[in-house]
Amino acid sequence: MLKSFRAAVIAAAVLSMPAAVLAAEFNDKQRDEIGEIVRQYLMQHPEVLLDVSKALEVKQQEDEEKSRLAGVTENKEEIFRSPNDFVAGNPEGDVTMVEFFDYNCSWCKKGLSEVLALLDEDKNLRFVLKEFPIFGEDSEYAARAALAAKRQDKYWPFHLAMLGHEGKIAKQNVDEIATQQGLDMAKLKQDMESDEIVGIVAANQELAQKLAITGTPGFIIDKTVVPGYLPKRALAEKIQQVRDAGGCQIC
Repeated sequence: MLKSFRAAVIAAAVLSMPAAVLAAEFNDKQRDEIGEIVRQYLMQHPEVLLDVSKALEVKQQEDEEKSRLAGVTENKEEIFRSPNDFVAGNPEGDVTMVEFFDYNCSWCKKGLSEVLALLDEDKNLRFVLKEFPIFGEDSEYAARAALAAKRQDKYWPFHLAMLGHEGKIAKQNVDEIATQQGLDMAKLKQDMESDEIVGIVAANQELAQKLAITGTPGFIIDKTVVPGYLPKRALAEKIQQVRDAGGCQIC
C-alpha cells in the first residue's frame, strides 16, 4: 500500500513537472528509475491517463473561451458595427446577435427557419450577418454576390433565396437566383470583383480566425461566442440572459 502510494505521489509530481526541471534536477540513472516507476504506476492505473486527458480538455476549453472573449472585446466594432454588414431585425434593437454563415452550410440552412422565427418573435433584436465562406469557390462566389446585391438594396431577399436553396448552391444557381430576384446582373458581376467586396470576405475570414470560429454557423451574442447550430429556444435564452444582466456590454 505504502509503495503504491509513493509511486502515485512520484507519478503525479513527475507528470506535472516541466521537462526542463526534470532534466536539470536528476542524473540519468535517477531519471531512468523515475521513468520506470511512472511507467509501472500508469500500467497499473491507466484511469489516471483518462483523468489527465479530461483535465486537459477542460483547460483547453477554458483557454479557448478566454481567447474568444478577448477577441470579441478587442474587435467589437468590426463584429457588431461594421458598415459592410447587412443588418436584419430591428436596427436599433437592444441586443445584437451576429451570425457567421456559409450558403453551402447545411446547418445554416437548417437554422434559417429558427432565426426567422426568432426575428418575428423578438422585435427588439438586431441581427448582423457575416459572410464566411468555408466550403470552396462556390461558397465564396455566393458570398461576394450577396455583398454585391447589398449595393442594389436587394441583399435580404437574395440572401433568403440562396440560403433557402435546397442542396449545394453552385455558381450557376447563384446567377439564376440573382436573375429571379431582379438584380442587374452586369452590375452584380462587376461589383463582385471589386477590391472592396473581395476585401470584406477576406476580413470576415480573418476575424473568424481571431475568434476561433472554424465552422458555420457561428453566433456571437454580446460577449458570448456560440459555435454551431442552435434552435430558436436556445438562442432566445442566450439573448434573454444578456437582457437579464442589464443589456449589451459590448454589442
